[in-house]
Amino acid sequence: MCGILGYTHVRKRLPRGVMDAALASLTHRGPDHQGRFTSELVSLGATRLRIVDLESGDQPLISPDGDVIVVFNGEIFNHHELRLELQADGAVFESRCDTEVILHAFMKWGSECFSHFRGMFGIAIWVQSERRLILARDRMGIKPLYYAHHEGELYFGSELKCIFAQPEVPRNLCIDGLNCYLSLNYVPAPYTLVEGIRKLLPGHVMQWRNGNVSVRSYVRKEAAAPAPRSIAEATEELDDLLQKSVREQLISDVPVGIWLSGGLDSSTILRYAAQTGTAQLRTFSITFKGRSFDESASIAETSRHYGSRHTEFDLDETADLEDAIGKMAYYSDEPSADAGALPAWFLAKMSSKDVTVVLTGEGADELFAGYLTYKADRYSAAARHIPAPLRRAALRCADLLPVSDDKISFEYKLKRFLQGSLLSPEMAHIYWNGTFTEAEKRQFFRFADADPLASVLEKMSAQPGLQRYLEFDQRYYLADDILYKVDRMSMAHSLEARPPFLDPRIVDFSARLPEKFKLSGSQSKYVLRRLMQDKLPPHVLRRPKIGFDIPVHDWFRGVLRPMLLDTLSEDGVRATGLFNWNAVQLLLNDHLERKANLGYHLWGLMVLLLWMKQWNIGLGSSEPAPSEAVPTVLDQVGSL
Repeated sequence: MCGILGYTHVRKRLPRGVMDAALASLTHRGPDHQGRFTSELVSLGATRLRIVDLESGDQPLISPDGDVIVVFNGEIFNHHELRLELQADGAVFESRCDTEVILHAFMKWGSECFSHFRGMFGIAIWVQSERRLILARDRMGIKPLYYAHHEGELYFGSELKCIFAQPEVPRNLCIDGLNCYLSLNYVPAPYTLVEGIRKLLPGHVMQWRNGNVSVRSYVRKEAAAPAPRSIAEATEELDDLLQKSVREQLISDVPVGIWLSGGLDSSTILRYAAQTGTAQLRTFSITFKGRSFDESASIAETSRHYGSRHTEFDLDETADLEDAIGKMAYYSDEPSADAGALPAWFLAKMSSKDVTVVLTGEGADELFAGYLTYKADRYSAAARHIPAPLRRAALRCADLLPVSDDKISFEYKLKRFLQGSLLSPEMAHIYWNGTFTEAEKRQFFRFADADPLASVLEKMSAQPGLQRYLEFDQRYYLADDILYKVDRMSMAHSLEARPPFLDPRIVDFSARLPEKFKLSGSQSKYVLRRLMQDKLPPHVLRRPKIGFDIPVHDWFRGVLRPMLLDTLSEDGVRATGLFNWNAVQLLLNDHLERKANLGYHLWGLMVLLLWMKQWNIGLGSSEPAPSEAVPTVLDQVGSL
């Protein structure tokens, strides 16, 4: 696992000190080694966290003839079988590392090599004789890769910090990206929150040559295998795939652990890891003892069942929450409006003391329909047959329910569902995982614009039913929220996180499944539950989905209230030039006075302002025209 960066300098000389600053900014991603390659035309750098082949494999890696240079962040899990294939073709290897497999694979297959890799990666390859730079990102977006095409030059890095190190790149806020962020809670690729900087889309390859850039997908569209004919056939195939994926991803020359939540997904990973016969497994958890959503009892029972050596951290108000949130503004690169980043921070910090690699359960919900939103999509289709005035009246009645301090209470879900039912099906789906509607944004955001989000929603699959929402979430929510969060919080502590569910073979398998094998009636992740019904302790299968989050509504009325009010102060809000202070003040007052639960809305605004201050991000000189105000959304459909 590494961090990578690079700069072309064909037209303009690279300013002194940029490489030093960029490499230093990625030390957390690779504390074991820092290397660089510099030529007249390009400078490449890499920081390495040694996982496989601890003695060899430092980067940049250069071909024997000196023509091809590789820097690489991630892991290629099928590197051993590719090595055998390449050796049979005459390739000679000097190490056991997967970076050398990438080098020889590129020399044999060119840019088509990326479709051969089963893993998680951000890769950069410079071909000196062709004056050509190639960037590639793994199919599911597990590893990040940012770039800026600036005045004909290309700057890239695993994190925005690498591009910020180049002083000629402006740090102006991207209003289109911010419009998406305020609705979705994350910034969908290719947007970022900085004008002129983009994220390379998952499964895509970029080529820079003579100042020109082209981007395309490298994912091969092969003929799909037939769908399983029965649930028994589906569970048998998934069983085989999970065995292979977990076995591959346990391979490491450094200690490996498992993040255990007590739910179905992480418990499944633990079960398959235990099946490999690996020496005593290490498991790590965050608990919330005394809270209704605490999973400590289930976690402890699962750990005992598999005999893992378990470590946990109880996250409560005595933890140094403000310090962690402040540091997250630095390590996140972009603000993480997902409040689950905070427990992920403490989980990674604790785990990194004992292991260097962890296996996680990310991806199962997006592949097999594990979220409540998929049920809400179905229920809302029926609810839309009820006249809208009656649904608005029901929402006004729901507003009379007492506001709860629970993380996601019944009254909160009811209000969100009813309000979502008043939106289009596409907007409702993202609203249930997001925060502000377009109408709500126009109340407080001076540059509210529905077009950026509309351009993202246009990419939603045209096929009917559940699959269109799953594909959207796999493309955006998974990559730009869930995996982004795990990558930043784990790598901030020099910890590699591997998600076995996102093995390409499992992704392809899920795409072939009939809808009824994913969401069967009210039972989510049906095929996974059927597979694990005789493999996991019964308590795991009985537990409802809890989610990895904090009691943000409660903490903003208590321990985090000073930080919230200090960050979203009148001076702080007005200084951004982005928001209507009176409307933001209304959000604060409604939450603090328990008129509504707006903790997730306020979290997104708070971390945004902390991030802008950390990185000195502003509107820039070409300020867009403010949008016009509209009647308050409270008058239209009830409270937020």
